[in-house]
Amino acid sequence: MTLAPADMIQDMIAIARDAGKAIMEIYQRDFEVMTKDDKSPLTEADLASHHTIIDRLKAGHPDIPVLSEESKAIPYEERMAWTRYFLIDPLDGTKEFVKRNGEFTVNIALIENGRPVAGAVYAPVPDVSWYAAEGFGAWKATADDEPVAIAAARLESLENLRVVGSRSHPSPAMQAVLDELPDHELLPMGSSIKLCAVADGSADFYPRLGPTCEWDTGAAQCVVEQAGGCVITLQGDSVSYNKEDILNPFFLVIASVDDDLRGRLGALAARHANEQR
Repeated sequence: MTLAPADMIQDMIAIARDAGKAIMEIYQRDFEVMTKDDKSPLTEADLASHHTIIDRLKAGHPDIPVLSEESKAIPYEERMAWTRYFLIDPLDGTKEFVKRNGEFTVNIALIENGRPVAGAVYAPVPDVSWYAAEGFGAWKATADDEPVAIAAARLESLENLRVVGSRSHPSPAMQAVLDELPDHELLPMGSSIKLCAVADGSADFYPRLGPTCEWDTGAAQCVVEQAGGCVITLQGDSVSYNKEDILNPFFLVIASVDDDLRGRLGALAARHANEQR
């Protein structure tokens, strides 16, 4: 029997939290930092989280394939036949983990036909979870408190936007966009917490005008969309998944907004992204 996304999300967030426990065991002691082929950092915590998630998903959902940042590369010729799969980032924000600033997450998404239909994001240091699924809504849980339903803020103008930006990956194009916005507040953050901040109403706008991969965004995109916001390309299309190139296009995360404001933000970001290229 094929389970609906809403019937799978509780298991997904439980697995994310268990992966977070494996990460914290390493975070609280000395650890070695390795370098991957793309020069990005890798720690034993990334691998411990990866194995925890993979083992649990294969045990509970053996018929659903898994794509992980730390998996051996899976050829597109194999992936292109997938209509349903798990997409995971075992430790999003490894640079933040190494800096020990607590701004890193575990991300598990369920992708169906190129769309994230369930997503679990867990930040182990503050012990906060954001999770969502079609037919289930979007939720946030802090430590042992009862989960609360979340909704993106409603934007009526571009005044006083709360803008989130990458703490470790700033870009000239991002700064150019900020320079053209009216009065705003910049909130630097790491990992997929940035998208979740838009989802839970604590931020309004996140322009990502730098490189990311599909596993960086899948889970949090579901949370944003189920909370009433959007994650769109600079052309206004929803960010999609299981492409031949797992790199995402530049994208915008925007709270609940009408078409006019969404279009104005898209045009602004596109102009400066083109200048950067």
